[in-house]
Amino acid sequence: MIYLRIIEVEYDLIKNIGKNELQWKLSYDLKDDWDIRWTDNSVPIEILAKMKPYQKINHFPGMHSIARKNHLARNLMKMKKIFPQDYKFFPKTFLLPTDYLEFKNYFLKSTIKNHTFIVKPEAESQGRGIFLTKTFEKLGPKDHLIVQKYMKNPYLIQGLKFDLRLYVLITGCDPMRIYLYQDGLGRFATENYAHPSKDNLNNLCMHLTNYAINKESPNFVFNDSEINDNIGHKKSLKAVFKVKLCIN
Repeated sequence: MIYLRIIEVEYDLIKNIGKNELQWKLSYDLKDDWDIRWTDNSVPIEILAKMKPYQKINHFPGMHSIARKNHLARNLMKMKKIFPQDYKFFPKTFLLPTDYLEFKNYFLKSTIKNHTFIVKPEAESQGRGIFLTKTFEKLGPKDHLIVQKYMKNPYLIQGLKFDLRLYVLITGCDPMRIYLYQDGLGRFATENYAHPSKDNLNNLCMHLTNYAINKESPNFVFNDSEINDNIGHKKSLKAVFKVKLCIN
């Protein structure tokens, strides 16, 4: 019998799969032994140090290095210094407050005064706290934010901004083993895209693709069908690949 510890699990889906699909025994007791420990939280080093050879856990230590926006941005910029040609796929980025003066000087250059910047809290999710700005005054020298040059000419599908979600399972780092799932998700904005201007700068349903934001829009189309996965503002990846891409 395999014991799945789920004391730190909020989502019923994990419990249902463990119990009904995999026929594992669910463990709710801190004193119980376990084979697999599923947690919604990061894993402290002391837990890993006490794990037995047969035990597995669903997080690698130090995942915050890529999971938090500020740490991810910092690591990407470090890699860009070493491999400039391989790491030029992300826009100009500043970490506030550390890069505040650098960003201010960059912003005030006459050649970029008409550019737009997207601002994100360093440790939030689901689109919380994100905004676009064409002015410098909204940002303070003590704010903990990620500021990036906004890409005003994104790829569009049917006139809408979108993002693609790929799902991978990493089973080991040495050697590295990554399994890519055969499908994924495409998430769409709910307002037709237009270049950022003072009239649409606050229209998050135009500029952001976060589901948590767009699902509140009256334009959002839900899809409850597993068969017709090409309907709505949240589609399967396979369905998205069948739609023509355009450049705005």
